[in-house]
Amino acid sequence: MARTQPPDTPIDLYAAVRGEVSWFCCGTAWGPCSTTGKGACGTCNSGSLQHAWPNTSDACWAITRPDTCGFNLSRRTCGFQHRTTNLCSGVSVVTSIADCGPQTDLFCGERSCCGSTCATDRIIDLTPAAYSKIASLSTGLRPCSIDAA
Repeated sequence: MARTQPPDTPIDLYAAVRGEVSWFCCGTAWGPCSTTGKGACGTCNSGSLQHAWPNTSDACWAITRPDTCGFNLSRRTCGFQHRTTNLCSGVSVVTSIADCGPQTDLFCGERSCCGSTCATDRIIDLTPAAYSKIASLSTGLRPCSIDAA
């Protein structure tokens, strides 16, 4: 699959970014999660309204490489808030950055749909508490839009 060069200006400065949302476990045990690490920011907890962002630092960017999927996402650091909207239901949640991720480059071209509404490429990972505000954990992935809160 041919990749286009990312724009010079990060795309999430001006408009919502469209992609996939997934969920991950971090911190203390909650719901389906056992106790795990506290994430790149040291504050991540599965029961909190938090998320992982692929460009929290140079080290994070080097791991996640969203640019290989065509995304030149702005640098956002620990605590920055994004609003993630489930494109299937229109329900949204505001969360703060608590970790680095997802490893977007591993999922280039991945596609999730609900009816005719689809999105590709994982851009954001929510904690289970946050994901469960916008979708059932059993869905695993949903098309979404993400913007600054």
